[in-house]
Amino acid sequence: MELEIRDVSKTYANGVHALKDINLTISKGMFGLLGPNGAGKSSIMRTIATLQTPDSGKIYFDGQDIFATPAEFRRQLGYLPQDFGVYANASATDMLDYFARLKGIHNAKERKNRINELLELVNLTEHCHKAVDTYSGGMRQRFGIAQVLLTNPKVIIVDEPTAGLDPAERNRFYSILHQLTDSAIVILSTHIVGDVTNLCDDMGILNQGTLLSRGKPDELVASIKHQIWHKSVSRNELKTLRDNYKVISTRIVKGNIQATIQSETAPTASFIQSTADLEDFYFSYVPELAV
Repeated sequence: MELEIRDVSKTYANGVHALKDINLTISKGMFGLLGPNGAGKSSIMRTIATLQTPDSGKIYFDGQDIFATPAEFRRQLGYLPQDFGVYANASATDMLDYFARLKGIHNAKERKNRINELLELVNLTEHCHKAVDTYSGGMRQRFGIAQVLLTNPKVIIVDEPTAGLDPAERNRFYSILHQLTDSAIVILSTHIVGDVTNLCDDMGILNQGTLLSRGKPDELVASIKHQIWHKSVSRNELKTLRDNYKVISTRIVKGNIQATIQSETAPTASFIQSTADLEDFYFSYVPELAV
């Protein structure tokens, strides 16, 4: 099972060059696509979902051009966009029954069994008769996953699924996503580094429409081992550091500015070496906005 993206580019009518020669091969399991808002993540997700065609390039699933037979590919696809609408006052059971019929599950007993199975999977059985538009953000995302899984898709796309969720809901959602990786390609598009850290064994970093880096998270972090330094600084010191070193991130710690620098050697004797993590690697490619 393999999804291959070859030289895909996309420019919108307003002149935004959203995707620039993207090349990527993704196999079964969880792949994290990490990047800031506006990086092009939703553009590549919509293109893979055949909701838009690229200006150039091809996408193949198991050797077949997905744009040559888009209807066939869509039958194997589950897509959960960042925002999806629900009908007012419709229960989870009724909505899933409606979507199951749209997706060709015509046998009533088969539909009922599949819906009950999925409601159990996403831990919504006790809430199945409540209106979905009254659900919390996390419950609605779990309902979205149930909807995506109605026909056992081989490729699953989830776009910014944990944005706005509290930690408990995020962990519940992680657990559900993790269960899907044995039988499908799951592509997780997010700007939250923790999502990729917790879920993905393969990843890429996208920014300004360009794929900047790709690999296994542990190996990417190992590539900057012993290169991460930090210290508390004043705003004037920070400006000087920015002029002379690669400041990859800053944060406020107990009322003070903590600067993190990527360097082969200590910038000054007062810097403390840190253990690198995936957030450091990410910021080494996509510098954080200045404090």
